[in-house]
Amino acid sequence: MTDRQADLRTLAGELTDYEPITDAFLAKSFTDQLLIVDVRDGASLPAAVIDKLADHDLLPAESVYSDDETPHSAVGNVGDATRHHFVDVRTRGSHRSYVVE
Repeated sequence: MTDRQADLRTLAGELTDYEPITDAFLAKSFTDQLLIVDVRDGASLPAAVIDKLADHDLLPAESVYSDDETPHSAVGNVGDATRHHFVDVRTRGSHRSYVVE
């Protein structure tokens, strides 16, 4: 595990201390590392969390992957929570989930 991954895992653990956050964990897309945040259904993601993530170079997925000016992070519902994706822009493009020969 890299220092960056260890730092982000620690950050994910800290995020669950915020009242509406039910889970936070690291995941990978094809080339990017993501921090996934689940927020209790009906609650919004606290601005302090969004700021904290930005301070760690984690940006809402829609602002990274789309030309849309609005920085959306919500991607849908999972159980009783709304799931949000944040892209690690510090290491963007350096992850390989699959090897194609």
